[in-house]
Amino acid sequence: MDGGRRGWRACVLSGVVFAVCMAGTTLPTPLYPLYQDKFGFSELTVTVVYALYAFGVIGVLLLVGNASDTVGRRPVLLCGLGLAAASAVCFLCATGLGWLYAGRLLSGLSAGLFTGAATAYVMELAPEGGASRATFVATAANMGGLGCGPLLSGVLAQYAPWPLYLPFVTHLVLVATSAAVLLRLAETVRERRPPRTVRPERPALPPRVRAVFGPAATASFVGFALFGVFTSVSPEFLAESLGVTDHAVSGLIVALAFFASTAGQLAVGRVGVRRSLPLGCAGLLAGLALLAGALRWDLMALVVLSALIGGAGQGLAFRGALSEVAGASPEHQRAAVISTLFVVAYAGISVPVIGVGLLTGPIGLEGAGLVFIACMAVLVSTAAAYLLRRPAPVRT
Repeated sequence: MDGGRRGWRACVLSGVVFAVCMAGTTLPTPLYPLYQDKFGFSELTVTVVYALYAFGVIGVLLLVGNASDTVGRRPVLLCGLGLAAASAVCFLCATGLGWLYAGRLLSGLSAGLFTGAATAYVMELAPEGGASRATFVATAANMGGLGCGPLLSGVLAQYAPWPLYLPFVTHLVLVATSAAVLLRLAETVRERRPPRTVRPERPALPPRVRAVFGPAATASFVGFALFGVFTSVSPEFLAESLGVTDHAVSGLIVALAFFASTAGQLAVGRVGVRRSLPLGCAGLLAGLALLAGALRWDLMALVVLSALIGGAGQGLAFRGALSEVAGASPEHQRAAVISTLFVVAYAGISVPVIGVGLLTGPIGLEGAGLVFIACMAVLVSTAAAYLLRRPAPVRT
């Protein structure tokens, strides 16, 4: 019993460290309008700044996504926290657009190191037989951390002094505390090798993973694409179309999508993995439809409903996807396979967002958003149809 409690304590603490790192990646979201006023850049530039983060994530996942399988989880996570701190320093020193580019890129590198390694670490620290609960801790830490970022910075920007500085100082304190916690946790990789043995690996999937990866990756792509649009352009949409200039409200709406995702992940235990993926796709489709209505009729209620329902759908689909992919992966390749899933997911958070930014100029934010929604609806409908015809096998 004592061993089980210690295991869950370590699992939860590692999840908190995971959440702190991910919070830093969304911390600037409600602050983009302030940066636009300060530096005078366009909505397209906002999406490019945002997408640099995703490109940083993808680059790390492709080049060293398997690093923690080789050198150990803790060294990789400590490096990720160092990059998160460097990102915060860039935003604190920002005197022009170049600092924002650097800060977002460093943030992406940090998240790229954390996604696969921290997910595997949280699951490995859990007591034996706790794989399902540990998967929830990992995915909830990821999405919950992403939600806490805009909520924290939005509240501080609206109600505290120094709106472009205090959020990042706060995050630096949290990162330092997380590093101290991480140093006290155990290493879970038994056979570690020197860093020089880490080699880039092409994205590859063991044969037994391939059957579940296609629908899992498609659902993850659409879910992260929906989050990408929410976090990059929703503050501008709220300000321009709805007249909402309160940074706390803007941050809260973005946070709602991530918190709803956490609730959706929790529901997987009740509905089961087999049903969570198609149900998650249905939730994503409903969220996209509500977002289309919000863009068309400028209704705040539809924006909130889209965040809640689309976020819950993303949570259902993503936890089901992660459970299937992780469960099908050999232990020595688990972090690398999880990283491959995140490559697809973060492609969803970057490529469509840039597309929306490019289309905003010629056809406006509403038109660009509707084109995005139509494309994502086709993808998620295809994935749902496939899952209903060939449900993913349930693994225990």
